[in-house]
Order: sequence, then structure tokens, then C-alpha cells
Amino acid sequence: MIKLGIIEDDGMIRTSLVNYFATEAGFEVLLSAGSVEDFMLSWEDHLYFDIILSDIGLPGASGIEGLSLIKKRAPKCQILMLSVYNDTERIFQALCAGASGYVSKQTAFVKIKEALNSIYNGGAFMSPDIAKKVTDYFSPSYSTKIQDPLTQREQQVLHAIEEGLTNKVIAERLNISVETVKSHVKKIYLKLEVNNRLDIVRGKYRST
Repeated sequence: MIKLGIIEDDGMIRTSLVNYFATEAGFEVLLSAGSVEDFMLSWEDHLYFDIILSDIGLPGASGIEGLSLIKKRAPKCQILMLSVYNDTERIFQALCAGASGYVSKQTAFVKIKEALNSIYNGGAFMSPDIAKKVTDYFSPSYSTKIQDPLTQREQQVLHAIEEGLTNKVIAERLNISVETVKSHVKKIYLKLEVNNRLDIVRGKYRST
């Protein structure tokens, strides 16, 4: 059961999100609010959130500012950003502040559900249009610059990680076993000198 919090200032969107996830199996909406301030004030000590879905453009503290407040109170809580903004600077600000994913408000609820499940299962997620902005920001020739270039299969796995896909989904996409995916991931970590998936999603890997 994914225990979910929602921060969204648009009352219609917030209500729609609450109603949708309230009826979806495997989800429980514990709290929703129209601002970071209201959410934090209403967050009672007994409430534990697995993931908080938060807008960025909020009245008062922004969603990005809210990230640090949430992480300070609940370090293990994951945050999925939901926003009409898809400019590169805001995306990086959110990811660097600790967001586990970033989706646009044009994303269908069923896709947001997939994103939440991916994050809950240890992945990271960005909608395709936003993922492309992130990957395009970095040199597209990164794999030829590293001392030990990635193989074609490793590049396929890397791109899937950048999309926030879990090992299971990557295995299904590439028609290989989960254990094989894990093996590729370990090699990618070594070659790119990173320690986890979020470093890859945020572009924190060696490119020279």
C-alpha cells in the first residue's frame, strides 16, 4: 500500500487526484493541501508518507522549497514533482533538491500512477518529454568520452534507467532476465563512476 500525500493549489486538479488515487488499489491518500505551508501544518506526527506528489508553482513556498522541508522531516519520503513547468532549470533544481521524479501536468493519471509505482519500487521517473530535456542537456557523446565505453546493450540499459524504469521493466523491454539487467547496471555504475540510479538521472556521471 503506497501511502500518498498531495500538494496542489488548483482545487479541481487536487480533488481529481485525490478521488482517482482514493479508488485505486494499492494507494491510500493520507493528506492533501493547497500549499506547502498548509500541508506541513496538517502533517500529524502519526502520518507516514511513502511518496508526496507536489506541484512546483505554489502560493507561498514553492514545491522546490517544500522538498527540503519534507526531506528534513521525513528523509525516506520520496517526492514526485508535478508541474506545468518543463524548463531545464526548474527540472534540475527539483532533481538536485531531492525529487525522485518529475512529470508534467499534461501526464495522464494512469501514467502518474505508473510513475508512483516505479518510485515506490526503487526507481526514478520522468515523463518522456522531460527525460529528453535532461539527457539532451548533457553531451550526447558521453559514451565515447569515458575511458571504458559502454557497450550497445549497456547504453540501452542506461537510457532506460534515465527514464526511471525499474530492473523488471527494463528486462521486459529488452527481452532479457532481471539478473542480466542487474549485471549491466553494475557495469554501468563502474564505468560511469556513480553509486545509484539517481546520480544517473541527475546526470552526475563522469563524461570525460
